[in-house]
This record gives sequence, C-alpha cells and structure tokens, in this order.
Amino acid sequence: MKSLYRSLPLLFVVVCSLSWVNVLANSHDDFLDCLSSYHPDESSSISKVTYTETNSSYSAVLETSIHNHRFSTPNTRNHRTRSGGHDYEGLSYVSHVPFVVIDLVRFKSVEVDVENEEVWVQSGAIVGEVYYRINERSTNLTFQGAFGYTVGIGGFISGGGDGLLSRKYCLAADNVIDVQFVDASGRVLDRRSMGEDLFWAIRGGRGGSFGIVLSWKIKLSGLLHADHCFNIHVPSIVTVFSVGRTLEQNASQLLHHWQYVAPNLPNDVYSLLTISKWNTGENETRTVLVTFTSLFQGGANELIPLMQERFPELGLVKEDFIEMTWIESVLFINGLSNETSEVLLDRYRPLLPPPFKSKSNFVNEPVPEIALQGLWPQLLEVDEAISAVQTFIAYGGMMDEISEIETPFPHRKGTLYKIHYNIGWQEEENIRSQRYISWMRKLYSYMGPFVSKSPRTAYVNYRDLDIGRNNDDGKASYKQASVWGRKYFKNNFDRLVSVKTKIDPENFFKHEQSIPPHFH
Repeated sequence: MKSLYRSLPLLFVVVCSLSWVNVLANSHDDFLDCLSSYHPDESSSISKVTYTETNSSYSAVLETSIHNHRFSTPNTRNHRTRSGGHDYEGLSYVSHVPFVVIDLVRFKSVEVDVENEEVWVQSGAIVGEVYYRINERSTNLTFQGAFGYTVGIGGFISGGGDGLLSRKYCLAADNVIDVQFVDASGRVLDRRSMGEDLFWAIRGGRGGSFGIVLSWKIKLSGLLHADHCFNIHVPSIVTVFSVGRTLEQNASQLLHHWQYVAPNLPNDVYSLLTISKWNTGENETRTVLVTFTSLFQGGANELIPLMQERFPELGLVKEDFIEMTWIESVLFINGLSNETSEVLLDRYRPLLPPPFKSKSNFVNEPVPEIALQGLWPQLLEVDEAISAVQTFIAYGGMMDEISEIETPFPHRKGTLYKIHYNIGWQEEENIRSQRYISWMRKLYSYMGPFVSKSPRTAYVNYRDLDIGRNNDDGKASYKQASVWGRKYFKNNFDRLVSVKTKIDPENFFKHEQSIPPHFH
C-alpha cells in the first residue's frame, strides 16, 4: 500500500480542482496554477502529468489508451475517469461538452500478499498485469479476471466483472473486500469510512457515477459471502479445447444443443462459443463457423469422459484436448499461444478490431433452432473485410447461487448465457460506420424475441448508448435514466440512485450513462 499513499496527494489535488475547470481553464498556465495552489510542493510533478490542449503532447496522451477508434476524432473531448480505455462508447474519454480526463494509466501497482492470499490492485492496472503478478508469486493462486487481458481493472470490477472463473468463483466484484476511493469532496475513503451502501454500489454499479476508485483489495481465498466459502486456487494443470464446426457440419444443431449443455456443466468448466463467417473449400464458399471453446480446471483425463457424456454430438477426440498451466490457458483463450506470458503486460494491444460497435443480451431460455438459423443470412451478408463475431458465454454454476441483489450486477440465477454482439471494421472505413452500426442494430432487433424481456437486459461493461442515455451534459431525470438503468441493473437501479443522492447530490461525476441523484 506504500505506493498508493505516495500517489494520493497528486490525485487528490486533481479531483478537488475539477469544479473550477470551466472557469480557470482558459489558459494552460491558469489551470496549472489552480492545481498547484493546493500542494505548492508538488507543482513540478503536477505540470509533468497535466495536459491541456495547448500542450503539444495533449492529443498523443489522450489517444494512447483509446481502444475503440470509432471515437479517435478531433471532437473527442470531456471530464472522465479512464482506467484501461475500453469503454465501448468511449465515455472514459469522449464528450460533447468541455472536460477533464483523470487517466489512471500510471496508477497500476499490483501488490500480492501470498501468505494472506490477498492482492491490492490500483485501478490503472490491466487484467493481464494482475494475472502476471500473481502468477509470479504463486502458480496456484489467481483472481477472477476478464476474458480479455488488456481490460482495465477499474472499469472491469466496477461493472461487476465476469470472466474465466465466474462459474466457479462468481464475479470479480464479489471477491473485493476493501477499496481506496475519492469522492466529489476530495475525501479518501475505505470500506469502513464509506459505509456498506457505497461499497455495494461501486462493485457493479459501474464507474464514473460516484467517485474514483483508486485501488481494490481482492481476496484470493476465504469468505465470499456468508453462505459460500472457498479458495480461488487453480490446479497445476488445466485443460482446454477449441474446435470449429461449419453449417455443413451441423453447426446449427450443435449450437442449439450447447444451450442445454454448457450452463449445466460442472463449475470447473468455462464454456463459450463464437459465431463468424468463414470461407471453405477450393472455391472459398462462404459459410458460418461456430467455434466451441472450453477451459477446465483439471486434467484431460477428467474432461474427456465428461464431454463424451454431456456433449457427444460435438465429436471431440483425444487430440482436441490440450493440457497446460493456468497462465498458458489465459494466453490460449486470447489467441496468444505462441507468445510468452510477458505479453500480458502489454496494455496497448487491441482487444477488439478497432473501430467497432458492440451490444449485449442475457438469455434465460434456449433460443429455438429455427431462430438461430435465421442469423446465418445476416452474418453472410457482411462485407468480406468486416469482422462480425458474435460470442455466447455460458453462465450457471456458482452464478446461480448468489442473490441478484448481492451487488448491483443482477444477471445471476436463471441466466443461461450472455451474448456479446460485435462488428469491427478498418479505420479507413469509418466514413461507412453508420452502415455497419445499422447492420448491428438490425441483428440486435432480430434477436429481441429470443432473449431476456421486461427488461431486455444488457451488461454494463459492454456499454451501449442505443438502449438509452442521459443528456449530453450527463444530466438526466430519474425517469430518463431508468430507461437504460433497469436494463443494466434491473431493480438494483433504485438503490444505486439512492446511493448517488447521498454521496454526490450535486451530480459532480456524470456522463451519458451515469447514475443521477433522485432530484435531478
């Protein structure tokens, strides 16, 4: 924690000074004078980490962590907190009104306590750094991290954080036991001083609404909830497989059957599938490819008979199963099998093809096979150079055991799987972006009758302004914000509004999908 406290004074100054930005930011010098007035001994350090538009490095610093190049335009400016830069709608670095970005990119220490099986992680670290640093100290300890290793810890945990171990150890937010947090008044709070309501809200209510979480204390073993105790340990050997099946190889039937199998597999199995267009044969005939991938916490000798019993239709053979270490499986899942684990420290590698548009849904009942077949013509109409990959990620397991009100993330019991819709294109194709976004919206509309209803739920970490938004200045009425809020949080939205009203009644922290105080 020493590195955290060395960093606190400077970050505290920046946060406290933001309310004067619109008045004093007419010049670079005035802005720096304002910041330095609070800690004159830090003035030299402040000038080195503060960038305004008059600074020659401003654009480079702003754009360094932009992971969706749909928003890397001259208009991308506001007051936001950025952890990894993966916000799908660019809300950590984009706005239509004047702004300041609190970029936590240098606030990234990972302090592992193997003896107590805990880790303090600063919000600017990426998931890959946490995997890597824990693995440095212990190959049998880990944390419940994201599928994509370049995701920033701050955004990941604040949105709940599902991932590779969710079916066994629930969400990343479920395993947080303390935080360091700065509120709109500049107070630095921990769990005890903030109280349980705010501690509840920031573990799934998404960032940018309540304040800035500087650091998270994550328990790697012990008590998760009153009724569930376990260790987040991984075995020395895990097993993976990834096999593709085309439409001509009964992909439609296999996908349909997967919906019944995957959510009911043992908790040790992480299961997903991806759907994409594919060229096959000498004539490169276009078809659809469904790729089935699983990660099992154990050896192949256990997984092979399990899959033969539960999903014989997939036709797996012994050669499909690959044993490896846990850290190697993280690389495998990310398509980096030929890389060393040091690649997990590379925060700038794109997670999705930039630019892109994504959407999400949760599914509570199996989608009929005939409805799945209706997806294929839509996928095949996409231009050859465009990446359109749809991902189904199985839930079930321990996710069914925790109440939906335990944290703001409500998509627990009864959820079979999550859908991540995505379309990506080359940056030079940005002039046609509306065409690709329209295609995505059409696909999303088609799936409406077959996914969760009343509300049609979505994952807040896959931000989507199509489902509703506040005004451009971040302000919104309770009714206006409820439109999108209940899709992300269901009835937990009301408690989030109550917490917001107490901790930030003036609505200092706001954006196009921030929680509003009740009287705004």
